[in-house]
Amino acid sequence: MTNIVEINFDGVVGPSHNYAGLSLGNLAATKNAGETSFPRAAALQGLDKMRANMALGLTQGFFLPLPRPNFDWLATMGADPTIDPRLVAAAWSASSMWTANAATVSPAADTVDGRCHLTPANLVTMPHRSMEWPDTLRQLSVAFADERHFALHPPVPSSFGDEGAANHMRFCAGHGSPGVEVFVYGKTGGPFPARQHEQASRAVARINQLDPARALFIEQNPAAIAAGAFHNDVVAVANERVLFTHAQAFADQPGSYAMIRAVFPELEVVEVPADAVTLEEAIATYLFNAQLLSQPGAGGSSEMALVVPLESWEHARVRAWLDSMLASNGPIRSVIPVDVRQSMANGGGPACLRLRVVADPATIDPRFLLDRAKADLMAEVITAHWPEHIPTAEIGNEALAQDILAARAALLEALDLSLLI
Repeated sequence: MTNIVEINFDGVVGPSHNYAGLSLGNLAATKNAGETSFPRAAALQGLDKMRANMALGLTQGFFLPLPRPNFDWLATMGADPTIDPRLVAAAWSASSMWTANAATVSPAADTVDGRCHLTPANLVTMPHRSMEWPDTLRQLSVAFADERHFALHPPVPSSFGDEGAANHMRFCAGHGSPGVEVFVYGKTGGPFPARQHEQASRAVARINQLDPARALFIEQNPAAIAAGAFHNDVVAVANERVLFTHAQAFADQPGSYAMIRAVFPELEVVEVPADAVTLEEAIATYLFNAQLLSQPGAGGSSEMALVVPLESWEHARVRAWLDSMLASNGPIRSVIPVDVRQSMANGGGPACLRLRVVADPATIDPRFLLDRAKADLMAEVITAHWPEHIPTAEIGNEALAQDILAARAALLEALDLSLLI
């Protein structure tokens, strides 16, 4: 008998975590460029968020940092660690911690062959991220090696930018039920690049073997992209029957709701009006880059919890709206603030840090599933080996690079995953 649940796979923040400001359109990343980062604190903050999800009764997974610095990538550029500071910084980037960009995942209940399909994102818009997918695919191939239950694909061609699950939403009666998958794409023309191409979204839907009648394509509001919503998950998040969204998330807001309701009549929209929380406030606080979770409850019932960054909880206008939402007794019954300030300062909130996979945990390599003992072990390794801080001027330092490589190797060895070194 299968046990189909939603598993959040959080990215462990890597030991090279830094603030090089490489991500055009990500206002937090560019605002904090040049600041000193704290990789050890960042990784422990992320681990605490995972522990909190487990405390809610949820199944929690994780993905490991990719090998950084990426000297192989520098070599393909004909570069070395002394060539160009921005190229070197790209090779040091720990951005794979935002696993919402790792892949697009279509659960078995949605696909033609009845397997869970995963297509890694090519991430071609940003050079520091475009190098991620080969190592991401390698890790996914270990975690989801059971071909009876999972199908892994290469990314779509680099002609079309794909940013993975950060621009993908799924609506369903329950996680194990057939769903409607919504792909949100952008169009170019504003001050910042539209990272998700419509053709990439359509290709992923075909590759993942979705029923065309239950795969929808919606344009993101250009104003949202211009305001700094470089991914849809900065202005909207979905879970089961609920869409939690800013009123200016989509190019045609009423039309988008109507399109979803035509295939999924049970849709419940929790819309935050622009006069309550502006686009700028939503993006600055990452109100929508939250985890909207079905929280196990008594008698097999569930209620939804919204895991938000402290930046949202501490912002007066955002907090006022959250309080009014809770008082309305709607589908979102609780708000859980978490401290992920190190990730937030680089432009990634609670939702950026996780990839949702609907599957039976028994079909997944158990080395990627978290429990209390494993979390304690990871915390010990991180505390012992992750750099306490990295000033931006130290990016490229050879001794630090070796320390970072050794730190990652220590974690992989502790988790019996040295094959990924």
